[in-house]
Amino acid sequence: MTKNINISVYFAWVVALIATFGSLFFSEVMHFVPCTLCWYQRIGMYPLVLILGQGLLTKNTLQSAKFALTLAFVGWFFAIYHTLLHVGVISEEMTPCSQGIPCSTKYIQWFGFLSIPLLSLIAFTLIVGALSYFMFKRK
Repeated sequence: MTKNINISVYFAWVVALIATFGSLFFSEVMHFVPCTLCWYQRIGMYPLVLILGQGLLTKNTLQSAKFALTLAFVGWFFAIYHTLLHVGVISEEMTPCSQGIPCSTKYIQWFGFLSIPLLSLIAFTLIVGALSYFMFKRK
C-alpha cells in the first residue's frame, strides 16, 4: 500500500519538474520576461523539484511532502491571484507589478484561454492535490 501512495509524491515531483522546465523554456528560450507575480510563483515551484526529489531519493517522503505542501500552497495562492488578474476579476491597480513587465501581460493564449498563470495554477493544483492525497492516505 505504501508504494501506491508514494506514486502521488512521484506524480507531484514530475509535475513540478515539468512546470520548472516549462517556466525556464518561456523565459530562456522564448525570451518572455517574468513579472513580479511570476517570480513569486517560481519561488514556490522551483524548490519543489529539489525537496520532493530529495525526499524520494532518501525515502523520507513524509517530511519532504509536509514541507513541499506548505510551499505549494503559497505558490497556489499567488497563481490564483495572478489568474484572476489575467481574466479581469482583479483590477490592474491591485498588482505588485509597479516596475518592469506588467502582471497582466499575456504572452500566450492557447485555445483562447490557457495562459501562463493558468498553467501555473493547474500545476500547483495538481501538486497540492497529490501531496494532500499522500498525507491523508498514508495513515
